[in-house]
Amino acid sequence: MPSRRIVLLGPPGAGKGTQAKLIAEKTGLLHLSTGDVLRDEVARGTGLGRKAKEYMDRGDLVPDRLVIDMVSGRIAAVGGFILDGFPRTVPQAEALAATTAVELAINITLGKDEVVRRLSARRVCRRCGRIHNLLFDRPEDPSVCSSCGGELFQRDDDRAEVIENRYDVYTVATAPLVDFYRRRGVLREVDGSIGRDGLCARILELVSA
Repeated sequence: MPSRRIVLLGPPGAGKGTQAKLIAEKTGLLHLSTGDVLRDEVARGTGLGRKAKEYMDRGDLVPDRLVIDMVSGRIAAVGGFILDGFPRTVPQAEALAATTAVELAINITLGKDEVVRRLSARRVCRRCGRIHNLLFDRPEDPSVCSSCGGELFQRDDDRAEVIENRYDVYTVATAPLVDFYRRRGVLREVDGSIGRDGLCARILELVSA
């Protein structure tokens, strides 16, 4: 498969992270999740992490400048990539366009009620970091990681009230990206409710086209 430069769009809980990992495994593209990178910065207590945590804990978007500086350096040295969680605003998309041309923007659509249902059921292992979901990937004991036996906990940004705010923030700040990429002729949309395997197959069709 030729090298591709792909952006995944969609509300929190739409499956962008899961699908980006699956597509990266099948295509060899670099998967870059700004959410994972930001949480790593928070866990290590870096300057960026301390600044970002204030926004993440409220469910607000991390300011453009913090994200742009982090992402630009990482994609400059690679060919093909699939971005998950970036860009989230039109200014971020414009900054990305100044660095590299996006060839395909895939918008995964999903309603607010389903987003809240999915994300409020997410649990993270304190020991190994594996993410479980009490709806789709339920461990035998909902408080214990099925991989390492570590304690499972709910992240602050996976509480229902924060999720609702995240969705509203997405609608206002991120949804305009759909129009941004539509105007450039690279936007494709897929239904996020069709299930993981069906969604993966559909995205692979778009990536391979």
